[in-house]
Amino acid sequence: MNEITLVVDDDPSFNAILVRTLERRGYPARGATTPAAALELAHATRAARIVLDLNLNGSSGLALIPQLLEINPDCRIVVLTGYASIATAVDAVKLGATQYLAKPVEIEAILAAFDDTETPDPDLSLSDEPLSVDRLEWEHIQRILNENDGNVSATARALKMHRRTLQRKLSKHPVKS
Repeated sequence: MNEITLVVDDDPSFNAILVRTLERRGYPARGATTPAAALELAHATRAARIVLDLNLNGSSGLALIPQLLEINPDCRIVVLTGYASIATAVDAVKLGATQYLAKPVEIEAILAAFDDTETPDPDLSLSDEPLSVDRLEWEHIQRILNENDGNVSATARALKMHRRTLQRKLSKHPVKS
C-alpha cells in the first residue's frame, strides 16, 4: 500500500505547513487546495491517509469522502473543521471518515487518529448531559449548513435569518456544551 498522506485544505498556508510537518515526521505528503485537485492527486497517489477540511472554499468536504474511498477503499480519512458540530461529525463517520477533529489541532492528534484501529460508532451517545441553549443553536445551524452543502446564503434563508447575522454566528468559535 502507498504511504502518501494527502492534505486537502483550501487555506494554502495551513495546507503547506501541515504537509511540511507530516514530511518532517517521516510521512510523505502532498497537498491539494480544491476538490478537483484532491481527486486528481488521490488518483495519482492512491493516498493511504487523507486529512480533509470540512469546508473547502464554500463546498462541503463531506461530499469528497465517498469519492476518495472509491479511489482507495483502504485509505483512512481524518476530517478537520473549525466549526465542529455533532451533526457533521456523525455524517463524516457515516460516510466513512476514520475520525473528526476540531481545529486548532495538534499533529499528534492527527497521527493518533490515523493509527486508531477502532471503527467509530456513529450511533454512540456522546453525553448524557443536556446541551445548553447556545450549543443547541450552534448544532442546529451546523445541521442546516450541512444540509445546504456549506452555502451560507441558502442556510440563512432556511433559518429565516439575515446572512450577515449568520456569518457573525459562524465566525465565533463553537460554544461549549
